[in-house]
Amino acid sequence: MLASVASPENKVMAALLAFQGDITRYPSEVIVNAANSSLLGGGGVDGAIHRAAGPELLEACRKLNGARTGEAKMTDAFHIGSAQKIIHTVGPVYTGRDPERSAELLASCYRNSLDLASGYRSVAFPAISTGAYHYPIEDATRVAVRTIRGWLAQHPETALETITLIAFSDADFAVIREAIAL
Repeated sequence: MLASVASPENKVMAALLAFQGDITRYPSEVIVNAANSSLLGGGGVDGAIHRAAGPELLEACRKLNGARTGEAKMTDAFHIGSAQKIIHTVGPVYTGRDPERSAELLASCYRNSLDLASGYRSVAFPAISTGAYHYPIEDATRVAVRTIRGWLAQHPETALETITLIAFSDADFAVIREAIAL
């Protein structure tokens, strides 16, 4: 699925894509890790990225001293041959009690990750916070797409040419495709 994002002057700034598959094998200069606050690995996407990158990633992440929710930090991709860099961002745990605050923190994950990736041509995001952190995929995807489009409008000179939202399941892929098409 492909959707171009245009600036107010109708200059095409970047392509926003949806892809279903393994983020550790997706060809992107930068991939984003949906990390926990320790940045030392975990389950889901975080565990898969740490396994694929190898033990050097754990050593590099130890030097970062963790991260707060909404924050993003970058390392090399080590043994992930399809990427040069990994951005680690900590999404909010969704409880439903304060959806506006959750959306604000999730949007920070995307904005801060895009800031770090802005000198590269491509970045790929997993569905941040939608696994073990229980953020509803439909809501999380709306936040992601809105934030990415807003960031691009504010940064028309970015080197980014493609931004890809990666889904693991068929159901998540359908949600992401639909959100990009709107």
